[in-house]
Order: sequence, then C-alpha cells, then structure tokens
Amino acid sequence: MYTTQMDAARKGIITDEMKIVAKKERKSEQEIMGLIAEGKVIIPANKNHKSLDAEGIGEGLRTKINVNLGISKDCCDFDIEMSKVKKAIELKVEAIMDLSSYGKTQEFRRQLVNVSPAMIGTVPVYDAVGFYDKELKDITAKEFLDVVEKHADDGVDFMTIHAGINKETARRFKENKRLTNIVSRGGSLMFAWMELTGNENPFYEYYNEVLEILAKYDVAISLGDALRPGSINDSTDASQIEELIVLGELTKKAWEKNVQVMIEGPGHMAINEIAANMVLEKRLCHGAPFYVLGPIVTDVAPGYDHITSAIGGAIAAANGADFLCYVTPAEHLRLPDLDDMKEGIIASKIAAHAADIAKGIKGAREWDYEMSEARKNLDWNKMFDLAIDSEKPRKYRESSMPEDEDTCTMCGKMCAVRNTNKVLKGESISIL
Repeated sequence: MYTTQMDAARKGIITDEMKIVAKKERKSEQEIMGLIAEGKVIIPANKNHKSLDAEGIGEGLRTKINVNLGISKDCCDFDIEMSKVKKAIELKVEAIMDLSSYGKTQEFRRQLVNVSPAMIGTVPVYDAVGFYDKELKDITAKEFLDVVEKHADDGVDFMTIHAGINKETARRFKENKRLTNIVSRGGSLMFAWMELTGNENPFYEYYNEVLEILAKYDVAISLGDALRPGSINDSTDASQIEELIVLGELTKKAWEKNVQVMIEGPGHMAINEIAANMVLEKRLCHGAPFYVLGPIVTDVAPGYDHITSAIGGAIAAANGADFLCYVTPAEHLRLPDLDDMKEGIIASKIAAHAADIAKGIKGAREWDYEMSEARKNLDWNKMFDLAIDSEKPRKYRESSMPEDEDTCTMCGKMCAVRNTNKVLKGESISIL
C-alpha cells in the first residue's frame, strides 16, 4: 500500500497514473517512477478525482499549461464559468485552477472535479472569506486549515498554499520598498491577516498539519509566490529571493511527508532576468517542478498580456520551467470571457510547444515536421488538422479564397511553394 504517488515511487511501486504518464511522455515507467521519487516530477492525482486523465509535470516532460477560471462577486454566473470549463477541456489543457471566491464555490468545485479529465487546482485562502462569511481578520488558523481539508475531500489535485510569507519574509518586504508592493491575491490576504491579527501565517505555523491533510488525499502542494514581482521594476529583489529560500526549505519538509511539490514563480520580469531566475528556483528548491505565472516581460501592454506572457513563458520553459499559467488579454482589466480564455490558452500552448522544441522533448519537432510537409504539399486540410487551433486558420482561409486553390490570396500564382514544386517536377509555370 502507498499514500501518495511519491510514497509509491519511493517504495518501487509503479502506479496506474505513472503508467499513463510514461506512455504520454514516451518514457519508461521506471524512469517516471525514479523522477517522482526524487521530487523532480509530480503527478497531481487526488484519490477522489475519478474523471482524471493523469499528467506529469517536471523535468524532461512536455511543458504543461494551466487555465484559471471561477466565479467572483462581480461575475458570479455559474453557467458562464462552466462553458469556459467545457472549452478548456475541448482545447486539451492539462490543468484548470478554480479561483472562485464568492457564492456556491463548493457546488462549482465539485461539478468541475466531476467532469474534468484535466487536473484541478484551487487556492483555499480565496474561498475562506466567502465560505465563513467573515471578515478576514476574524477567520481563525483552524478555519483556514479546515478549508484546505474541504477542498482536498472534494477531489482537488493540487492547491496553492502561500506558506512562504511568514513574519520574517514580511519584515523583509516592509524594509525593502517596492513599486507595486504585493500583487499576489493570496499573498496579500495572508500578509493582511498577519498584520491585522499579529499572528504568524497559519499555513507556515501549522505547515505539518497542512501536509498531513494533503498526504491523506494525495494532493500536490503548489507553494505560492506571495512576493512575486508585480512589475519589472520589482523583479529579482530581496523579497522575492527571501521567499524562494523559504519555499526551498518547505519543499524538503513536504518531501519528508511524501507530499509532491511544485514551486510557483515570478510574475513580471524583464527578458534578460528570466533564465537566471529559472536556475535560482531549481537550485534553491532542489529541482522541484517550477510553475511560472507569465513571466510578463513588459508592463505597458494591457489588453495584450497574453502576448507579453507567452514571450516570457517560452523563454522560462526553454530554460527549465515545467508548467505555464496562462494569461489572457483581460489580465489586469477584468474577469476574462470565453474569447479571452481561448486567446490565453492558444498563446500559452504556443509558448509551451516552442519551449519543448528547445528542450528536445520527444515528439516536439516531429509535429513541426509534419506541418512543414503539409505546407510543402499545399495540403490545406492537413495543415488545419495539425494546427494548435484549427478553427482560426480555417476561417482565415475561407474568408479570402484565391483564384487558384493551390495558393492563397497573399501570393496567388506567385506562390513560392507552388512554383518551386512545379519546376522541380519539370513542369512549366504560368504566373500571368
């Protein structure tokens, strides 16, 4: 018997989830088991998530992406969020985080777990205020931990726990002024709770109790970056690095309890700092998988932050990040709608695949080879079938059809591919 995927791996047991991941990643079951035992790969797989199609996150595996959704006080339409869930599953995202903070959160969460083959993540501290219908300062440490258990019992596969912001890291933050202070929602809530009550962060003070809950259900802990930079001005500063050191210490404690760990990483960061930050995380956190929120590489593109994030995500993943949190065009502006969500997913999938090519992931370049072969053969339908998003290129093609169906309306009969193919076959070409 085993308690968690990590416990099984350390006992030499290959679980059904390990078999599924090995097949998807074109690796041996023994290799996957070994990486999980070391903490370099995780398979978030709650025992109560029966619809899960297991995925691995970590070293040597395909870069995975996560989609955030959920109800809020200003936008609390349950059906709209479920339509996003359906679309995210259709687009084959590997993870969905339910960030609901208002209303029937448990009902939404349970339905999400019930229908989703993608792994499900949550941030329990978001839910606590609404669940207890109390002001933040009046919630007790035990009540915060009870919400963690409720989420685990509901079948959530991984949870973001902001345990790295404690009294000492909070002191460091206050002594080292930032332009944008704390931009992590969960981090700001825990900082405010500590300041208002004078108490230590309960997720840090009672970390062992949190780990016992997570081990009971085999929930992976995603150690939240409460002090991630919210502007490129604040990146790689004392607060960010101090918290990362604490997260490394918390990683080892989790592994002692056979709890799988991933680390959440920087939000806003200039391009030239990204590679170094990936190395720092892997060294300070002992090779644990890295889950990056962006990084957003410039602060001046509201409405286009799916692009700024995809640029940063591709660079981060190429340099060792394992898991990308999507960013939508609505970032910093509003709750994303269905179209925003799709744009964010596609941008993140492009970034992830571009990084997989750079990392030499098995099968990554072959996909591009097939696409290039279809382009050479002017096989439009195969191009659409191979595309990350087949819907948009089909619409573009159908909206502007050329005189000669072998070409498109940009080049027409001057199409380089068409004409070179003909000449190489010994055929004549007619351009006029």
